[in-house]
Amino acid sequence: MENKPLSLLELNSLVRRSITSCLPDEYWVQAELSDVRVNYSGHCYLEFVQKDATGNALLAKARGIIWANVFSRLRAYFERETGQAFVSGLKVLVKVTVDFHELYGYSLTVVNIDPTYTLGDMVRRRKEILRRLDEEGILTLNKELELPVLTQRIAVISSATAAGYGDFCNQLQHNAFGFVFYSCLFQAVMQGEQVEQSIIQALDRINATRDLWDVVVIIRGGGATSDLSGFDTYELAANCAQFPLPIITGIGHERDDTVLDLIAHTRVKTPTAAAEFLINHLRQTAQELEGYEEIIYEEVPRLLQQEKQRLEAFVTRIPGQVQMRLQRENFRQERFQNRIKTAWQSRLLQENYRLQLMPRVLSALQNRVQRETHRLELLAQRVSSASPEVLLKKGYSLTLLNGKAVTDAALLKPGDEVETRLAKGRFRSKVIK
Repeated sequence: MENKPLSLLELNSLVRRSITSCLPDEYWVQAELSDVRVNYSGHCYLEFVQKDATGNALLAKARGIIWANVFSRLRAYFERETGQAFVSGLKVLVKVTVDFHELYGYSLTVVNIDPTYTLGDMVRRRKEILRRLDEEGILTLNKELELPVLTQRIAVISSATAAGYGDFCNQLQHNAFGFVFYSCLFQAVMQGEQVEQSIIQALDRINATRDLWDVVVIIRGGGATSDLSGFDTYELAANCAQFPLPIITGIGHERDDTVLDLIAHTRVKTPTAAAEFLINHLRQTAQELEGYEEIIYEEVPRLLQQEKQRLEAFVTRIPGQVQMRLQRENFRQERFQNRIKTAWQSRLLQENYRLQLMPRVLSALQNRVQRETHRLELLAQRVSSASPEVLLKKGYSLTLLNGKAVTDAALLKPGDEVETRLAKGRFRSKVIK
Protein backbone atom coordinates (compact mmCIF):
# COMPACT_ATOMS: atom_id res chain seq x y z
CA MET A 1 0.00 0.00 0.00
CA GLU A 2 2.83 2.38 0.85
CA ASN A 3 4.57 1.67 -2.47
CA LYS A 4 1.47 2.18 -4.59
CA PRO A 5 -0.39 5.48 -3.97
CA LEU A 6 -4.19 5.51 -4.17
CA SER A 7 -6.06 7.74 -6.54
CA LEU A 8 -8.64 10.03 -5.04
CA LEU A 9 -11.38 7.96 -6.61
CA GLU A 10 -9.94 4.79 -5.07
CA LEU A 11 -9.71 6.43 -1.67
CA ASN A 12 -13.27 7.75 -1.86
CA SER A 13 -14.48 4.33 -2.97
CA LEU A 14 -12.75 2.80 0.03
CA VAL A 15 -14.47 5.35 2.30
CA ARG A 16 -17.85 4.59 0.69
CA ARG A 17 -17.46 0.84 1.20
CA SER A 18 -16.32 1.37 4.79
CA ILE A 19 -19.31 3.58 5.62
CA THR A 20 -21.71 1.19 3.93
CA SER A 21 -20.35 -1.76 5.90
CA CYS A 22 -20.13 0.11 9.22
CA LEU A 23 -23.46 1.99 8.98
CA PRO A 24 -25.79 -0.22 6.98
CA ASP A 25 -28.99 0.55 8.88
CA GLU A 26 -31.44 3.45 9.09
CA TYR A 27 -31.03 5.87 12.01
CA TRP A 28 -33.30 8.38 13.73
CA VAL A 29 -31.46 11.72 13.99
CA GLN A 30 -32.36 14.94 15.79
CA ALA A 31 -31.19 18.00 13.87
CA GLU A 32 -32.18 21.45 12.75
CA LEU A 33 -33.08 22.15 9.12
CA SER A 34 -31.05 24.72 7.27
CA ASP A 35 -30.88 25.88 3.65
CA VAL A 36 -33.89 23.86 2.47
CA ARG A 37 -34.17 23.91 -1.33
CA VAL A 38 -36.42 22.05 -3.76
CA ASN A 39 -35.22 21.79 -7.35
CA TYR A 40 -37.28 21.56 -10.53
CA SER A 41 -37.41 17.75 -10.40
CA GLY A 42 -38.91 17.75 -6.90
CA HIS A 43 -35.82 16.58 -5.02
CA CYS A 44 -35.23 18.42 -1.71
CA TYR A 45 -31.66 19.41 -0.88
CA LEU A 46 -30.94 20.71 2.61
CA GLU A 47 -28.46 20.93 5.45
CA PHE A 48 -28.77 19.43 8.90
CA VAL A 49 -27.11 21.45 11.69
CA GLN A 50 -26.58 21.10 15.42
CA LYS A 51 -25.73 24.12 17.57
CA ASP A 52 -24.30 24.71 20.97
CA ALA A 53 -27.14 24.82 23.50
CA THR A 54 -25.70 27.95 25.15
CA GLY A 55 -25.01 29.89 21.97
CA ASN A 56 -25.16 29.88 18.21
CA ALA A 57 -21.91 28.08 17.47
CA LEU A 58 -22.29 25.20 15.06
CA LEU A 59 -21.26 21.83 16.49
CA ALA A 60 -22.09 19.68 13.47
CA LYS A 61 -23.34 20.02 9.91
CA ALA A 62 -24.25 17.51 7.23
CA ARG A 63 -25.65 17.61 3.73
CA GLY A 64 -29.02 15.96 3.26
CA ILE A 65 -31.34 14.93 0.46
CA ILE A 66 -34.92 13.74 0.22
CA TRP A 67 -35.70 12.17 -3.13
CA ALA A 68 -38.75 13.51 -4.95
CA ASN A 69 -40.94 10.43 -4.48
CA VAL A 70 -40.25 10.43 -0.73
CA PHE A 71 -40.33 14.21 -0.29
CA SER A 72 -43.78 14.72 -1.79
CA ARG A 73 -45.18 12.18 0.66
CA LEU A 74 -43.22 13.33 3.74
CA ARG A 75 -43.86 17.04 3.19
CA ALA A 76 -47.64 16.56 2.84
CA TYR A 77 -47.68 14.39 5.94
CA PHE A 78 -45.51 16.80 7.96
CA GLU A 79 -47.43 19.94 6.98
CA ARG A 80 -50.79 18.26 7.59
CA GLU A 81 -49.76 17.13 11.06
CA THR A 82 -47.93 20.28 12.20
CA GLY A 83 -49.73 22.98 10.22
CA GLN A 84 -46.35 24.39 9.27
CA ALA A 85 -44.35 24.43 6.04
CA PHE A 86 -41.20 22.34 5.74
CA VAL A 87 -38.66 25.21 5.84
CA SER A 88 -35.37 26.22 7.38
CA GLY A 89 -35.22 26.74 11.13
CA LEU A 90 -37.28 23.73 12.13
CA LYS A 91 -35.90 21.17 14.52
CA VAL A 92 -36.85 17.76 13.19
CA LEU A 93 -36.55 14.11 13.97
CA VAL A 94 -35.78 12.23 10.74
CA LYS A 95 -34.85 8.67 9.81
CA VAL A 96 -31.82 8.64 7.52
CA THR A 97 -29.38 6.37 5.78
CA VAL A 98 -25.73 7.36 5.74
CA ASP A 99 -24.26 7.65 2.24
CA PHE A 100 -20.96 8.59 0.71
CA HIS A 101 -20.47 9.34 -2.97
CA GLU A 102 -17.06 9.47 -4.61
CA LEU A 103 -17.91 12.82 -6.26
CA TYR A 104 -20.42 14.47 -3.92
CA GLY A 105 -19.07 13.26 -0.59
CA TYR A 106 -20.88 12.57 2.68
CA SER A 107 -24.65 13.01 2.91
CA LEU A 108 -27.74 11.79 4.71
CA THR A 109 -30.72 10.46 2.77
CA VAL A 110 -34.04 11.01 4.55
CA VAL A 111 -36.53 8.15 4.41
CA ASN A 112 -38.99 9.15 7.15
CA ILE A 113 -39.88 12.00 9.51
CA ASP A 114 -41.57 12.33 12.91
CA PRO A 115 -43.92 15.39 12.73
CA THR A 116 -44.41 15.50 16.49
CA TYR A 117 -40.89 16.84 16.82
CA THR A 118 -41.90 20.26 15.56
CA LEU A 119 -40.40 23.73 15.80
CA GLY A 120 -36.64 23.82 16.30
CA ASP A 121 -34.45 25.96 18.44
CA MET A 122 -33.87 28.50 15.71
CA VAL A 123 -37.55 29.37 15.24
CA ARG A 124 -38.28 29.29 18.97
CA ARG A 125 -35.28 31.52 19.65
CA ARG A 126 -36.45 34.02 17.07
CA LYS A 127 -39.93 34.10 18.56
CA GLU A 128 -38.52 34.53 22.06
CA ILE A 129 -36.26 37.38 20.95
CA LEU A 130 -39.13 39.14 19.16
CA ARG A 131 -41.41 38.67 22.17
CA ARG A 132 -38.78 40.17 24.48
CA LEU A 133 -38.20 43.14 22.18
CA ASP A 134 -41.95 43.72 21.99
CA GLU A 135 -42.32 43.63 25.78
CA GLU A 136 -39.49 46.19 26.09
CA GLY A 137 -41.29 48.46 23.62
CA ILE A 138 -38.43 48.61 21.10
CA LEU A 139 -39.52 46.07 18.48
CA THR A 140 -40.71 48.64 15.90
CA LEU A 141 -38.61 51.68 16.86
CA ASN A 142 -36.37 51.52 13.78
CA LYS A 143 -39.33 50.91 11.48
CA GLU A 144 -40.97 54.07 12.84
CA LEU A 145 -38.05 56.26 11.75
CA GLU A 146 -38.71 58.38 8.69
CA LEU A 147 -36.47 57.59 5.74
CA PRO A 148 -34.72 60.84 4.65
CA VAL A 149 -35.92 62.32 1.40
CA LEU A 150 -32.36 62.32 0.07
CA THR A 151 -30.64 59.07 1.05
CA GLN A 152 -27.27 59.66 -0.56
CA ARG A 153 -24.92 59.32 2.43
CA ILE A 154 -24.79 55.60 3.15
CA ALA A 155 -22.94 53.81 5.94
CA VAL A 156 -22.37 50.23 4.80
CA ILE A 157 -21.72 47.34 7.19
CA SER A 158 -20.22 44.40 5.34
CA SER A 159 -17.05 42.47 4.67
CA ALA A 160 -14.63 44.25 2.34
CA THR A 161 -14.03 41.01 0.44
CA ALA A 162 -17.68 40.05 0.10
CA ALA A 163 -18.92 39.85 -3.47
CA GLY A 164 -22.20 41.33 -2.31
CA TYR A 165 -20.48 44.54 -1.20
CA GLY A 166 -18.90 44.93 -4.63
CA ASP A 167 -22.25 44.34 -6.32
CA PHE A 168 -23.87 46.90 -4.04
CA CYS A 169 -21.28 49.61 -4.80
CA ASN A 170 -21.32 48.84 -8.54
CA GLN A 171 -25.12 49.07 -8.63
CA LEU A 172 -25.07 52.47 -6.93
CA GLN A 173 -22.25 53.92 -9.02
CA HIS A 174 -23.66 52.83 -12.38
CA ASN A 175 -27.33 53.56 -11.78
CA ALA A 176 -29.30 54.47 -14.87
CA PHE A 177 -30.30 57.90 -13.55
CA GLY A 178 -26.84 59.26 -12.81
CA PHE A 179 -27.56 59.77 -9.12
CA VAL A 180 -24.56 60.38 -6.91
CA PHE A 181 -24.21 58.32 -3.73
CA TYR A 182 -21.57 58.67 -1.03
CA SER A 183 -20.92 55.37 0.73
CA CYS A 184 -18.41 54.36 3.38
CA LEU A 185 -17.61 50.81 4.44
CA PHE A 186 -17.59 49.93 8.12
CA GLN A 187 -16.05 46.49 8.04
CA ALA A 188 -17.54 43.64 10.03
CA VAL A 189 -17.46 39.86 10.10
CA MET A 190 -20.54 38.55 8.30
CA GLN A 191 -20.41 34.84 9.19
CA GLY A 192 -19.31 32.75 12.13
CA GLU A 193 -19.35 33.36 15.85
CA GLN A 194 -18.07 36.97 15.67
CA VAL A 195 -20.98 38.34 13.62
CA GLU A 196 -22.91 39.80 16.57
CA GLN A 197 -20.04 41.63 18.27
CA SER A 198 -18.49 42.76 15.00
CA ILE A 199 -21.69 44.38 13.68
CA ILE A 200 -22.41 46.03 17.05
CA GLN A 201 -18.92 47.58 17.00
CA ALA A 202 -19.53 48.84 13.46
CA LEU A 203 -22.85 50.39 14.58
CA ASP A 204 -21.03 52.13 17.45
CA ARG A 205 -18.51 53.64 14.99
CA ILE A 206 -21.34 54.85 12.77
CA ASN A 207 -23.25 56.29 15.73
CA ALA A 208 -20.18 58.36 16.71
CA THR A 209 -20.53 60.22 13.36
CA ARG A 210 -24.25 59.74 12.75
CA ASP A 211 -24.73 63.33 11.51
CA LEU A 212 -22.69 62.36 8.43
CA TRP A 213 -25.06 59.57 7.34
CA ASP A 214 -28.63 59.28 6.12
CA VAL A 215 -29.06 55.51 6.35
CA VAL A 216 -27.27 52.30 7.38
CA VAL A 217 -27.11 49.28 5.05
CA ILE A 218 -26.14 45.82 6.37
CA ILE A 219 -25.33 43.40 3.54
CA ARG A 220 -23.67 40.08 2.88
CA GLY A 221 -23.34 38.10 -0.31
CA GLY A 222 -25.00 34.69 -0.42
CA GLY A 223 -23.82 31.83 1.75
CA ALA A 224 -25.61 28.99 3.42
CA THR A 225 -28.65 29.56 5.57
CA SER A 226 -26.81 28.12 8.54
CA ASP A 227 -24.39 31.04 8.34
CA LEU A 228 -27.23 33.43 9.23
CA SER A 229 -27.37 32.30 12.85
CA GLY A 230 -25.24 35.26 13.95
CA PHE A 231 -28.07 37.61 12.88
CA ASP A 232 -30.56 35.92 15.22
CA THR A 233 -29.30 37.29 18.57
CA TYR A 234 -31.00 39.54 21.10
CA GLU A 235 -28.09 41.97 21.59
CA LEU A 236 -27.73 42.66 17.87
CA ALA A 237 -31.50 43.02 17.44
CA ALA A 238 -31.78 45.42 20.42
CA ASN A 239 -28.91 47.57 19.12
CA CYS A 240 -30.41 47.79 15.65
CA ALA A 241 -33.97 48.39 16.88
CA GLN A 242 -32.84 51.42 18.91
CA PHE A 243 -30.36 52.78 16.36
CA PRO A 244 -31.09 56.46 15.49
CA LEU A 245 -30.74 55.95 11.72
CA PRO A 246 -32.95 53.78 9.46
CA ILE A 247 -31.37 50.37 8.83
CA ILE A 248 -31.73 48.47 5.54
CA THR A 249 -30.79 44.78 5.51
CA GLY A 250 -29.83 42.57 2.57
CA ILE A 251 -28.15 39.69 4.33
CA GLY A 252 -29.84 36.50 3.15
CA HIS A 253 -31.95 34.92 0.52
CA GLU A 254 -35.56 35.62 -0.26
CA ARG A 255 -36.76 32.64 1.77
CA ASP A 256 -34.73 33.47 4.90
CA ASP A 257 -35.94 36.00 7.51
CA THR A 258 -33.62 36.67 10.44
CA VAL A 259 -34.52 38.59 13.58
CA LEU A 260 -32.40 41.46 12.24
CA ASP A 261 -34.55 41.51 9.07
CA LEU A 262 -37.73 41.64 11.12
CA ILE A 263 -36.72 44.66 13.27
CA ALA A 264 -34.91 46.63 10.53
CA HIS A 265 -36.56 49.63 8.89
CA THR A 266 -36.53 47.91 5.49
CA ARG A 267 -35.64 44.33 4.53
CA VAL A 268 -34.56 43.35 1.00
CA LYS A 269 -33.28 40.00 -0.12
CA THR A 270 -29.82 40.83 -1.61
CA PRO A 271 -27.16 43.59 -1.63
CA THR A 272 -28.14 44.54 -5.19
CA ALA A 273 -31.77 44.78 -4.08
CA ALA A 274 -30.66 47.14 -1.29
CA ALA A 275 -28.90 49.32 -3.86
CA GLU A 276 -31.96 49.22 -6.10
CA PHE A 277 -34.18 50.23 -3.17
CA LEU A 278 -32.01 53.31 -2.50
CA ILE A 279 -31.93 54.19 -6.20
CA ASN A 280 -35.73 53.88 -6.48
CA HIS A 281 -36.22 55.95 -3.32
CA LEU A 282 -34.04 58.73 -4.76
CA ARG A 283 -35.84 58.35 -8.07
CA GLN A 284 -39.18 58.94 -6.34
CA THR A 285 -37.72 62.05 -4.75
CA ALA A 286 -36.44 63.20 -8.14
CA GLN A 287 -39.87 62.61 -9.68
CA GLU A 288 -41.46 64.69 -6.95
CA LEU A 289 -38.95 67.46 -7.57
CA GLU A 290 -39.59 67.22 -11.31
CA GLY A 291 -43.29 67.51 -10.57
CA TYR A 292 -42.63 70.61 -8.48
CA GLU A 293 -40.46 71.96 -11.30
CA GLU A 294 -43.29 71.50 -13.79
CA ILE A 295 -45.68 73.19 -11.41
CA ILE A 296 -43.26 76.09 -11.01
CA TYR A 297 -42.79 76.44 -14.78
CA GLU A 298 -46.54 76.37 -15.28
CA GLU A 299 -47.61 78.43 -12.29
CA VAL A 300 -44.96 81.17 -12.23
CA PRO A 301 -45.79 82.59 -15.72
CA ARG A 302 -49.49 82.38 -14.89
CA LEU A 303 -48.97 84.13 -11.56
CA LEU A 304 -46.75 86.76 -13.20
CA GLN A 305 -49.39 87.42 -15.86
CA GLN A 306 -52.09 87.55 -13.19
CA GLU A 307 -50.10 90.02 -11.09
CA LYS A 308 -49.26 92.07 -14.19
CA GLN A 309 -52.96 92.37 -15.01
CA ARG A 310 -53.69 93.21 -11.41
CA LEU A 311 -50.99 95.91 -11.43
CA GLU A 312 -52.29 97.37 -14.70
CA ALA A 313 -55.77 97.49 -13.21
CA PHE A 314 -54.37 99.35 -10.19
CA VAL A 315 -52.51 101.79 -12.46
CA THR A 316 -55.69 102.43 -14.42
CA ARG A 317 -57.66 103.07 -11.24
CA ILE A 318 -55.07 105.36 -9.66
CA PRO A 319 -56.07 108.70 -11.37
CA GLY A 320 -59.74 108.21 -10.58
CA GLN A 321 -58.95 107.12 -7.03
CA VAL A 322 -56.64 110.10 -6.50
CA GLN A 323 -59.24 112.54 -7.82
CA MET A 324 -61.93 110.98 -5.66
CA ARG A 325 -59.64 111.12 -2.63
CA LEU A 326 -58.81 114.77 -3.27
CA GLN A 327 -62.50 115.63 -3.50
CA ARG A 328 -63.19 113.80 -0.24
CA GLU A 329 -60.33 115.62 1.48
CA ASN A 330 -61.44 119.01 0.15
CA PHE A 331 -64.96 118.37 1.35
CA ARG A 332 -63.61 117.19 4.71
CA GLN A 333 -61.47 120.34 5.00
CA GLU A 334 -64.41 122.60 4.22
CA ARG A 335 -66.48 120.85 6.89
CA PHE A 336 -63.69 121.34 9.41
CA GLN A 337 -63.43 125.03 8.52
CA ASN A 338 -67.16 125.52 8.90
CA ARG A 339 -67.20 123.66 12.22
CA ILE A 340 -64.26 125.73 13.47
CA LYS A 341 -65.92 129.02 12.42
CA THR A 342 -69.19 128.04 14.07
CA ALA A 343 -67.40 126.89 17.22
CA TRP A 344 -65.50 130.21 17.56
CA GLN A 345 -68.63 132.24 17.06
CA SER A 346 -70.44 130.21 19.70
CA ARG A 347 -67.49 130.59 22.09
CA LEU A 348 -67.41 134.38 21.54
CA LEU A 349 -71.12 134.67 22.32
CA GLN A 350 -70.63 132.63 25.49
CA GLU A 351 -67.73 134.81 26.64
CA ASN A 352 -69.63 138.10 25.90
CA TYR A 353 -72.57 136.81 27.91
CA ARG A 354 -70.20 135.98 30.79
CA LEU A 355 -68.75 139.48 30.65
CA GLN A 356 -72.23 140.97 30.76
CA LEU A 357 -73.06 138.87 33.83
CA MET A 358 -70.00 139.99 35.84
CA PRO A 359 -71.47 143.34 37.27
CA ARG A 360 -74.64 141.57 38.35
CA VAL A 361 -72.56 138.82 39.99
CA LEU A 362 -70.41 141.41 41.86
CA SER A 363 -73.52 143.28 43.08
CA ALA A 364 -75.10 140.02 44.26
CA LEU A 365 -71.87 139.07 46.09
CA GLN A 366 -71.72 142.46 47.85
CA ASN A 367 -75.32 142.14 49.01
CA ARG A 368 -74.68 138.62 50.24
CA VAL A 369 -71.57 139.75 52.17
CA GLN A 370 -73.53 142.54 53.86
CA ARG A 371 -76.33 140.16 54.87
CA GLU A 372 -73.93 137.62 56.29
CA THR A 373 -71.98 140.34 58.17
CA HIS A 374 -75.20 141.62 59.81
CA ARG A 375 -76.16 138.03 60.66
CA LEU A 376 -72.78 137.41 62.32
CA GLU A 377 -73.14 140.60 64.40
CA LEU A 378 -76.55 139.41 65.69
CA LEU A 379 -75.14 136.02 66.56
CA ALA A 380 -72.23 137.64 68.41
CA GLN A 381 -74.67 139.72 70.47
CA ARG A 382 -76.67 136.60 71.38
CA VAL A 383 -73.52 134.72 72.38
CA SER A 384 -72.35 137.66 74.47
CA SER A 385 -75.69 137.99 76.28
CA ALA A 386 -75.66 134.25 77.12
CA SER A 387 -72.18 134.39 78.67
CA PRO A 388 -71.93 133.27 82.40
CA GLU A 389 -69.99 136.42 83.26
CA VAL A 390 -72.94 138.56 82.18
CA LEU A 391 -75.35 136.51 84.32
CA LEU A 392 -73.04 136.67 87.31
CA LYS A 393 -72.88 140.45 87.02
CA LYS A 394 -76.67 140.52 87.25
CA GLY A 395 -76.51 138.90 90.71
CA TYR A 396 -76.70 135.28 89.79
CA SER A 397 -74.24 132.71 91.21
CA LEU A 398 -72.86 129.30 90.00
CA THR A 399 -72.55 126.32 92.37
CA LEU A 400 -69.99 123.60 91.52
CA LEU A 401 -69.54 120.10 92.96
CA ASN A 402 -66.25 118.48 92.02
CA GLY A 403 -65.88 121.02 89.19
CA LYS A 404 -69.34 120.36 87.74
CA ALA A 405 -72.33 122.73 87.84
CA VAL A 406 -75.10 121.70 90.28
CA THR A 407 -78.57 122.14 88.76
CA ASP A 408 -80.54 119.80 91.07
CA ALA A 409 -80.32 119.96 94.93
CA ALA A 410 -81.38 116.34 95.11
CA LEU A 411 -77.94 115.46 93.78
CA LEU A 412 -76.28 116.82 96.96
CA LYS A 413 -75.99 115.01 100.26
CA PRO A 414 -74.97 116.23 103.71
CA GLY A 415 -71.21 116.70 104.07
CA ASP A 416 -70.58 117.58 100.38
CA GLU A 417 -68.31 120.57 99.86
CA VAL A 418 -69.44 122.86 97.09
CA GLU A 419 -67.91 125.95 95.47
CA THR A 420 -69.94 129.03 94.74
CA ARG A 421 -68.85 131.55 92.10
CA LEU A 422 -70.04 135.20 92.10
CA ALA A 423 -69.42 138.13 89.73
CA LYS A 424 -66.57 139.05 92.02
CA GLY A 425 -64.89 136.22 93.88
CA ARG A 426 -65.84 132.72 95.07
CA PHE A 427 -66.31 130.81 98.34
CA ARG A 428 -66.61 127.24 99.58
CA SER A 429 -69.36 125.81 101.81
CA LYS A 430 -70.50 122.47 103.22
CA VAL A 431 -73.98 121.01 102.76
CA ILE A 432 -75.70 120.52 106.14
CA LYS A 433 -79.15 119.44 104.99
